[in-house]
Amino acid sequence: MIKTEVYEQALFETIKRGATEISPDVKDAFIKAIEREENIDAQKGLKATLESMEMSKVRENPLCVDTGWPIFYFKVGNQCEIEGGFVELENAARRAVAKATELGYLRATMKHPLTGFDPGNNIGMNIPDFTYQFVDGDFIEVSYAAKGGGSECFGGTRHRIVAFADGIAGIEKFVIDSFVASARAGAVCPPSVLGIGIGGTANVAANLAKEAACLRTVGSKHPDPMFAKIEEDLYEAINSLGIGILGAGGSTSVLAVNVEYAYTHIAGIACATSTNCMVARRASTRIEANGTVTKMISPNWFGDR
Repeated sequence: MIKTEVYEQALFETIKRGATEISPDVKDAFIKAIEREENIDAQKGLKATLESMEMSKVRENPLCVDTGWPIFYFKVGNQCEIEGGFVELENAARRAVAKATELGYLRATMKHPLTGFDPGNNIGMNIPDFTYQFVDGDFIEVSYAAKGGGSECFGGTRHRIVAFADGIAGIEKFVIDSFVASARAGAVCPPSVLGIGIGGTANVAANLAKEAACLRTVGSKHPDPMFAKIEEDLYEAINSLGIGILGAGGSTSVLAVNVEYAYTHIAGIACATSTNCMVARRASTRIEANGTVTKMISPNWFGDR
């Protein structure tokens, strides 16, 4: 049985890492972007951003002043025994978020949607958000993904129903139009990690897009060749637009384009985009049945991708 004190401390450490340490795959993407960038100002911007993110780890400061929504993804083994059950697991996550906020790893940004009441600890109705995936085994893998306010609120998340007759061309046009419009809004902080959800209902597509943006490692490819081709084509098309870092120009507007899909109704194809900002805040931890805690390089939400 995994003890409460073990998983609560692991949750806190995962939040702290997600808030202060750039993921290795994101760092590698920045290095490659710097190497191929021909726009001198854009190259300087990419270098300065990478240096700032590396300094955040050294000083244990937030990677960005916007520390985002506290979002948890739990991959749980079917044979896993958790002290206190899932109710206590979620309570421990709330306590860990409140502790991280009190210690300054998170900003208090979660407020009541109508009154603006700020509890000061990022805890409220349906926040933090929890998503579960159940697999065989006796472990827990927790991923913390802090989705930024700008990339979520100001056009970075969009939805449309595409007719079957419009096909892949209709899907790709929607994605490109959406990214251009959100970049013009000045809040998505390119170069972005762009997640795309195709199929399902509107909320299924939106959830897939968010998971693709937050939990796919940069540089991974969809195993289905059709969707991998869409990822590749959109990556090349969007980077050819010259939007660049923070919209100031350059050859890297997206670090990655990640697509996930669900079967859909013949009436139409739900499509959604979810833009993750360049710092792509996330961290993952595996907790074994015997209490061993291991830092994970990849969220492992999509298997080996």
